[in-house]
Amino acid sequence: MTARNPYTIGFGKIPTEYISRNTILDSITEALTGDVPDEQAFKLTGMRGTGKTVTLTAIEKRFRKDKDFIVLDLNCGGDLLTDLVSLLYSEVPSLTRYIDANLNLTAFGIGVSVSRKSPVTSVRTALNKLLTEIKKQKKHLLILIDEVRKTKGLVELIQEFQIWIRSDLPVFLVVAGLYEDIEAIENSDGITFFLRAAKYEMTPLNIAYIRDNYVKNLSIDTGEAERLALMTKGYAFAYQVLGKYMWDAKAKKLSDAVLSQFDETLSEKVYQKIWSELSEKDRYFLSFIVKKENLPVSELLDAAKQGHSAWSVPRKRLKDKGIIDVSRRGIVSMRLPRFGCFLETQMLMERF
Repeated sequence: MTARNPYTIGFGKIPTEYISRNTILDSITEALTGDVPDEQAFKLTGMRGTGKTVTLTAIEKRFRKDKDFIVLDLNCGGDLLTDLVSLLYSEVPSLTRYIDANLNLTAFGIGVSVSRKSPVTSVRTALNKLLTEIKKQKKHLLILIDEVRKTKGLVELIQEFQIWIRSDLPVFLVVAGLYEDIEAIENSDGITFFLRAAKYEMTPLNIAYIRDNYVKNLSIDTGEAERLALMTKGYAFAYQVLGKYMWDAKAKKLSDAVLSQFDETLSEKVYQKIWSELSEKDRYFLSFIVKKENLPVSELLDAAKQGHSAWSVPRKRLKDKGIIDVSRRGIVSMRLPRFGCFLETQMLMERF
């Protein structure tokens, strides 16, 4: 029987060979299980393919095993408060029984009519009663939202969440989203609480971990594994893609065919989308940055024939999107593997 490829290029699913974000998982677990939690809301952020959804899924799996936690996934679209009430009713048996016996939520199409009780017409009132009941049952509610973005429903949920925290209710929130989407929510009026919430960036994976993983699973020598690991730049999706095609090819060395598959998949699944969202000025500066592994900013500005003021806004946008690394003073480099190859092809295609 042929062994199954341990790598996957599907977004969101935890691969067989998954390099866990243990620091993030342990930090959030400690916060959620402490006697007096210091934090009750957490943000996972990063660009596409950095492992946000996989990390959120790992958090979900960990806490679904904990009998003291009720774990619910919400979709960012729509009326999140009403959706939350509906999920609490339909997925939590103890709350289903409580609602049927004590609350008339028929105004929301939930439960059965309790003739001796007046209908609850405010979803906020309903949630306060349900969260109070969760507290009485000595449970905790963990709300997870993936691909979070600024919507009316999300802003309303966060505003209510602030009140729940002040009321000492046992509720926690973990969201995952792109840099720009998280920032848009943080800058919304009336929810400064969200700006202060703990934020975890999906930084590049450890190159040594990727190298050792490739040695173990691909049966290649350490030198070749390190070369492949360095090629990924620690980008989680690239690690999976390169591992998958090396496994499929049963290759001991990187071939042109595997490299071509690697480039094509990164282009189709990530880079084309990133490129479509960039401004003309962002693209202009990138056309110079990709030409050198580590480019002095002075050299970039000379090549682009631009001053520091013209560079400041594209610099922030490209940094915030996770495309470039400016952590070293006076140096700019790409965080995306082989983006220069994609850019050459893209610019060539756009000429015709």
